[in-house]
Amino acid sequence: MAVITQFVVVREGVEKMTFTSKKEADSYDKMLDIADNLLPFLIKADLDLDENKCEQLAFYLANNKDELSNLLKGTVQVKTPAAVKNKKAAAKNTTAE
Repeated sequence: MAVITQFVVVREGVEKMTFTSKKEADSYDKMLDIADNLLPFLIKADLDLDENKCEQLAFYLANNKDELSNLLKGTVQVKTPAAVKNKKAAAKNTTAE
């Protein structure tokens, strides 16, 4: 018989996610804390977004907190999908010649 250790993240009595390592569970729990803290900030911004969209945005920002932090510091730029596509096309044209 195998013994499996699982770490379960529970919020307000609801099981959110199950992990096999405590580190992953703690990281996910922290991300949820960040999203919870971002939600009032986004609602206060009066962006004409419904609560569901604000929650999705808060979750996205929390899930990408490291990249967002670098963006806010000005240390990295976001590449838009169009810019990435154009760069790949330019690289193809260069290698084809």
